[in-house]
Amino acid sequence: MRKVSLVFAGAVLGAGLTGMVTQTRLLTSTSAVAASAEVYRSLNLFGDIFEKIRTDYVEKPDEQKLIEAAINGMVSSLDPHSSYLDSKSFRDMDTDMRGQFGGLGIEVTMDDGVLKVAKPIRDTPAFKAGILANDIISQIDGTEVKGLSLTQAVEKMRGIINTQVKLKVDRPGKPEPLEFTLTRTTIVVPAVEERVEADVGYIRIGTFSEQTYEGLRKGIDKVNAEIGVDKIKGYVIDLRNNRGGRLDQSVLVSDAFLERGKIVSTRGRNAEETQVFNAKAGDLTKGKPVVVLINGSSASAAEIVAGALQDHKRATVMGTRSFGKGSVQTVIPLAGNGGLRLTTARYYTPSGTSIQAKGITPDIEVVQEIPPELKDKLAENKGEASLKGHLKSGDGKDEQSGSASYVPNDPTKDTQLIAALNQIRGVKKDAAAPAAPASTEAPKPN
Repeated sequence: MRKVSLVFAGAVLGAGLTGMVTQTRLLTSTSAVAASAEVYRSLNLFGDIFEKIRTDYVEKPDEQKLIEAAINGMVSSLDPHSSYLDSKSFRDMDTDMRGQFGGLGIEVTMDDGVLKVAKPIRDTPAFKAGILANDIISQIDGTEVKGLSLTQAVEKMRGIINTQVKLKVDRPGKPEPLEFTLTRTTIVVPAVEERVEADVGYIRIGTFSEQTYEGLRKGIDKVNAEIGVDKIKGYVIDLRNNRGGRLDQSVLVSDAFLERGKIVSTRGRNAEETQVFNAKAGDLTKGKPVVVLINGSSASAAEIVAGALQDHKRATVMGTRSFGKGSVQTVIPLAGNGGLRLTTARYYTPSGTSIQAKGITPDIEVVQEIPPELKDKLAENKGEASLKGHLKSGDGKDEQSGSASYVPNDPTKDTQLIAALNQIRGVKKDAAAPAAPASTEAPKPN
């Protein structure tokens, strides 16, 4: 599945590594010099072909587009997460990282050309109009979504505030398409949302943007104040359908629950590029029980957090196998010409495990119940291992498929959440069939 989001996904390593990956290493050996000469002969061939196309093609080509197409082809041949970002894409990425833009308030995914709503964001035009998770957007302003990329579809929904967008939506269980006319507004994507489930604090982390750690800290403070620090029994940290984001934020979020120890290590092509990130003293939850929820769309930075808390036995990880994106991307600005998002390292959990193309296996597997009418419409997320050209698992072990990523809107029907609440409360009966959670304050369209 290609990413979601009206938010940026994929672990991004900050400027600290950017300089390192752009350093040039001198080629001193005879074989290296020979290899270099062969490379330059091939580059001459590229130049010859470019010139032939420029001068002899039946119609005059756009030379800049030719060059960008060549760059895109080169970079995309590496792995699914490396890409060239033109100036507009680079600006859009920066906007996504900050979590604020002009749009409708819909988090979306694309799977086999189908644009599906992952979640409407609370108090946005989409939420107020009644757009629901799992709705399928078939048309945007009269243009069929089929044939568009995820980026193209998102660009059509974003735009200048106070302008309108018309959507045609197919909804499971409805025989006829629904039509919506929405007015764009400034969308601030909440990285963290919290609510109280009686004696348990529920905190959903939707993405790892600049706002995530601060949102988590405030969320913990809020549920502590509402329940009472002496009465709260624990916390559910919901990372389901979280496709990742900033590496530094995943480290801070992991550190929020740990007193000491390794959080994650990254290993690049060369030994000197290895980095280790360690926790500092101070557990925001004061050692209270923690359950982390994951599913087939929990990826990248979300998997770093789940892996760190699982390895340190600081949290019980519940749900189903995660996506399996165990690589780190560095974003390198290209002097006014956009940027290069390049895979520069694999990351490893505190125990030294690579989850690349395998994912995080939960401590307790809880399969989410899917309504009968949706079972034929919701395909299982196949995970990183299904992506063409993905990096192979670093330790040679068998690659694993992903898992389903359906999360119901109604928390009283959320099998995985109910199991997590029972785990924290010490309920010993079947985790998948307990009493419903006390609160039903999840966002609902009005």
